[in-house]
Amino acid sequence: MVFWEDYLSDEVMGTFAPIVLYWIYAGIYQLLPPLDQYRLHTRKETDEKNCVALSTVIKGVLLQQLAQATVAHVLFLITSMLSSSEVVVQPSLPIQLLQIFVAMLVMDTWQYFVHRYMHQNKFLYRHVHSQHHRLVVPYAIGALYNHPLEGLLLDTFGGVFSFLISGMTARTAVIFFCLAVVKTVDDHCGLWLPGNVFHLLFQNNTAYHDIHHQLQGTKFNYSQPFFPIWDKLLGTHMPYNLVKRPEGGFEARPIKDYKD
Repeated sequence: MVFWEDYLSDEVMGTFAPIVLYWIYAGIYQLLPPLDQYRLHTRKETDEKNCVALSTVIKGVLLQQLAQATVAHVLFLITSMLSSSEVVVQPSLPIQLLQIFVAMLVMDTWQYFVHRYMHQNKFLYRHVHSQHHRLVVPYAIGALYNHPLEGLLLDTFGGVFSFLISGMTARTAVIFFCLAVVKTVDDHCGLWLPGNVFHLLFQNNTAYHDIHHQLQGTKFNYSQPFFPIWDKLLGTHMPYNLVKRPEGGFEARPIKDYKD
């Protein structure tokens, strides 16, 4: 029994809950005071380095979420039609946790290789993926600011494959998709807040992804959104130190001088 069962279907929740949660979680970060003592970049850097207006970012995110909602609706519709039973039996909690873990690995694998290829293919980087890197200094609302093609290939298809391969039900997918969205927003928030649970549980976190958005890190730290496994296995892992800036805040500084 879940709180939405009497009001909305699992399929509707799986389609729209991640979108609503995205704007709630990103909106909280947007409404926070400057918090200069926890920023990974100064406000001056944000103004000078980012090449796109907030209004443009919001429009881009909404466009991607429209595509995601459409694909999710079709996915749930097809899987429910193919189901041999009208009553969906929810698996036990350990099985659901295992399915979520499998889905995390599938999403990480898909996103790593697609993301890396978009950097290696000059045409795709110039015309598609560079849109996301116009936010040199990431912030929460811009987490899903991508070219529509990238949004479809990287995020939407990654979610589809994670759902299908893990074998999870639509109800479990609500939890997984919401987790993936919150983690993605947090990775782009630009703040190193004390006690942040994602920083405590994941090596792939805000500072880790910030390295990738820096000029010297664009060919490293492709892994997202959960684990740095593929970076470490395939030699694209760039370690860093989190250094306090004299004027306040932190800087994610690469430990080694990597060469192309």
